[in-house]
Amino acid sequence: MNIASFMERAGKAYADSPAVAVGRTPWLTYGELARRVAALAGGLRQLHAIGPGARIAIFSHNCPEYLETLYAIWHAGAIAVPINAKLHAKEAAYILQHSGTSLCFVAPKSIADLAPVAGEATLVAIGSEDYRALLATPAVAMAEAERDAPAWIFYTSGTTGRPKGATLSHANLLAMSLCYFADVDSVGPWPAVLHAAPMSHGSGLYALPYVMQAGCHVIPESGGFDVDEVYVLIAAWPGLAFFAAPTMVKRLVDDPTPRDTTNLKAIVYGGGPMYQADCLAALARFGGKMTQLYGQGETPMTITALNARQHDARDHPRWRERLQSVGIAQSAVAVRVVDEDGADVPPGTTGEIVVRGDTVMLGYWNDPQATAAAIRDGWLWTGDHGAFDDDGFLTLKDRSKDVIISGGTNIYPREIEEVLLQHDAVAEVAVIARADAEWGEAVVAYIVAQDDAPIDTAALDAFCVAHIARFKKPRHYRFVPSLPKNSYGKVLKRELRTREAAVD
Repeated sequence: MNIASFMERAGKAYADSPAVAVGRTPWLTYGELARRVAALAGGLRQLHAIGPGARIAIFSHNCPEYLETLYAIWHAGAIAVPINAKLHAKEAAYILQHSGTSLCFVAPKSIADLAPVAGEATLVAIGSEDYRALLATPAVAMAEAERDAPAWIFYTSGTTGRPKGATLSHANLLAMSLCYFADVDSVGPWPAVLHAAPMSHGSGLYALPYVMQAGCHVIPESGGFDVDEVYVLIAAWPGLAFFAAPTMVKRLVDDPTPRDTTNLKAIVYGGGPMYQADCLAALARFGGKMTQLYGQGETPMTITALNARQHDARDHPRWRERLQSVGIAQSAVAVRVVDEDGADVPPGTTGEIVVRGDTVMLGYWNDPQATAAAIRDGWLWTGDHGAFDDDGFLTLKDRSKDVIISGGTNIYPREIEEVLLQHDAVAEVAVIARADAEWGEAVVAYIVAQDDAPIDTAALDAFCVAHIARFKKPRHYRFVPSLPKNSYGKVLKRELRTREAAVD
């Protein structure tokens, strides 16, 4: 079962319905979009010899062509490798190399940076003459796909360094889409979805259920998130829903301008902690239209959900307590909290969260060792820690020990540490998070200088930007004579966190 079949279905049954809009302006109907998808797939096969199982990447900010490239990849029988557009070209190049990508659709502004490091991958600028040549190719029939065939390789870094490719099957994506209707936004119709968050991640994953229901995909003209633009589009599109990081929700709530949100259907948020005060403020501004999800790339968007009904259950005696949770297990998965031996712990006890079900990945691409460590006896060990209450509501206690979640995006300290250690003036470094009112968490680097010599922070900033994505660059540097360590020489980051908490 090819997940692209839902695009083909929508193109026939809802041929005249708007499929993609740019801002307030409709761009394509479903009939037009389905035809372009089939033509792009034909171009991939005929002009680039793309066959079943080939990896095709997308390295672009949100744009109206994003959806058709994604579905064309599946229509051709290939595997999509969406890459976060905020990554440095060198980081994107690693993903191209590791996944064995043969062709990459690229935003025109990124071609110059990516081309020197892209290796064997063919680059096609979205909207270019080469892209139009693909569209001009005769359409081809959709490729058959087994339910367990890989469809999407979701690259997610780990605390051990290099990104890992969570391999999601067609069946994984179908189960995730059905969970949207069962657990996240259960009241139809689903007329429009706004893609203000990156389509390489959660917003793109939630494009799939909207294709199943032939909803219109609204692409901001900015290609991303802008408070004024989001409010304009809410006013323009009745029944609009969108996925957002908690920091995005906070920025919308903090906007002082009176706004008309009558058209708003749902805000689905996830990817980081939502503080209770921020959640209450969002409910006060938007009403009972908030849903929270908890998931990982390894089980996309589908571990637990706290739906709009639960958000708005103000008469429940534990309403405020539940707002601090991430909700209950979604319909396609079983969720447990276990000790180190895999035994269930009682309600109220913190343990590691493990998940089993139809949304759990096939494994990590080209990494059997990491797969064996993550999936044991059919259960995905998430690395996250939490506790259930007696009613089955899960509260997160610790997200993967050292991971920093800033603006809804995971940042992994070791990546930053390895870059900073390449600087001649840095002897030792440890990267941690500190609470940040705007971004949720901010990156802090504790640095021991070579020979105690002073280091120019601007030079460190420039060094980081030359090697990693700008959003990973530390916001704060702390220069210390030594790092706290245990008897085995391991840096005690918990002591640094305690120290950082005392910094004004």
